[in-house]
Amino acid sequence: MSGYIHFNGKILPADDPLVTAGNRGLRYGDGLFETMRVVNGRIALHDLHFERLFNGLSVLQFQCSPHFTPNYLAEAVHTLCRKMKIEKGGRVRLNIVRSNGGLYDPGNLHPNVIIEAWPLQVPTGIQENGLVIDLYTLARKHFDVLANIKSNNYLPYVLAALHAKNNQLNDCLLLNTESRICDSTIANVFWVKGGRLFTPPLSEGGVGGVMRRYLIENINRQQAIREEPLTPEMLEQADEVFLTNAISGIKWVARFKDKQYGNQLATRLYNEYIKKLWE
Repeated sequence: MSGYIHFNGKILPADDPLVTAGNRGLRYGDGLFETMRVVNGRIALHDLHFERLFNGLSVLQFQCSPHFTPNYLAEAVHTLCRKMKIEKGGRVRLNIVRSNGGLYDPGNLHPNVIIEAWPLQVPTGIQENGLVIDLYTLARKHFDVLANIKSNNYLPYVLAALHAKNNQLNDCLLLNTESRICDSTIANVFWVKGGRLFTPPLSEGGVGGVMRRYLIENINRQQAIREEPLTPEMLEQADEVFLTNAISGIKWVARFKDKQYGNQLATRLYNEYIKKLWE
């Protein structure tokens, strides 16, 4: 046995079977998920995570009972962390899937909740070594209602992650159907050019990251983030590139193709805006 999980209000051994072959999450990817960092008994960026989650539930037309609230799910996360003796820091995956049914016969539309948790050391600063990244071009993201949610239908990112692993890369950037960069396998992308900070708008097809939103809403006006479409050629002309997500905060990129980058602004933003989230 390797720890515990939460499943629909119960704490179970992590190796217990949970679903049958008829589960719609297994058959169709009919669900979504959140990956969250727990620090000192609280969920970092709690409100942004649950706002995105419940927006995704609405998009996927789940039917939620009145008790199925952010507070209910947050307490379930904390209960599991206590059971796992995760106190100072942890990584949590909250997965919500529909139960059994066919494509035109969804059966129970109510959410099934699976929560996993792992200990995770709280970082003390931005990572020492920069990432090496490239493009993954064989699967493209579309501009549709599913583009910005964290759906269980994650195949473009799965293939991009396999490409990164097979080519000794730290991450890969994904393209949309117009050959512009939307995001990476697990993060949103930012770039710096001429002292200005940019990120692709969500209309380009990337996932609506909570750390991305936190930075956009909190960075001061002098360093305001501009949302503009990004091409691979533009990225090769950038002065800095960094990736953001809810687990790492900011990770700076050292190389994209043959272009080398520094990390001056990424480090400053990490120290000013990210470190306090881990305290």
